[in-house]
Amino acid sequence: MDHSYEELRSVALDILAGREQVTYDPTQYEHFKIGISDVLTGRLSAMRTVNSQLSPHDSELFLELFWDLFRQGIITLGNDDYNRAFPWFRVSSFGKKLLAGGNPYFFHDVSSYEKVITDNIPEIDEVTLTYLKEAMQAFMSGCLLSSSVMLGVATEHSFMKLVEAVDANPTHAPSFASVARERSILPKLNKFKKILDANMGILPSHVKEDLDTNFSGIISMIRNFRNESGHPSGKIISREQCFILLQLFVPCCKKIYQLIDVFK
Repeated sequence: MDHSYEELRSVALDILAGREQVTYDPTQYEHFKIGISDVLTGRLSAMRTVNSQLSPHDSELFLELFWDLFRQGIITLGNDDYNRAFPWFRVSSFGKKLLAGGNPYFFHDVSSYEKVITDNIPEIDEVTLTYLKEAMQAFMSGCLLSSSVMLGVATEHSFMKLVEAVDANPTHAPSFASVARERSILPKLNKFKKILDANMGILPSHVKEDLDTNFSGIISMIRNFRNESGHPSGKIISREQCFILLQLFVPCCKKIYQLIDVFK
């Protein structure tokens, strides 16, 4: 029976994370491939078959998947000082952190990132989501500068949705009128936060919670990385920094949409 790329990837990550027990340690290409086949066979038959084989279709997909995992930094070639090259491999330090799954905003590809976002922010704007998926795709491809820029665009777009919601509210629009007069994002953000701080009484307790951290703090951080990446400064964002920013966007955007709900 043939399987999709996503099915193979899900099993592969479960094996690498130790969530599936297999006969051979996943330290060689062929052993990894056998493990995936055994897990898939076991899930279908409820009785694990050892040393089963993937179909020709699945074998081709696994070859693609293996090198995708390598390119994304989840695995690296070589198992130890005596087995330094392919077909030996091991989970990278970055991959171990990702596979641990301790973060509530865990994701490992575009579809899982989109699911995390839409689960936490069901009402997120489709335009914002388009830029976020582009940011995640760039991250997976190793284009970290591009990922940082796209993430910055998504963040600014979310903030502007908040400004639009306030402007459309006849009760609160006069208090925030000076925000619209600012020409660029940073002055708008600073002005908005200053006025918001002076009107904290209008916010429910769950919105006030972690407001400084999850709103202005994260926006400023993402914006700074976006500006450094979008201009020829020579500063290169690391893969881990980019991954953290992709994670931080989720609570930031969630807080923005909580604020939008207040001002609707």
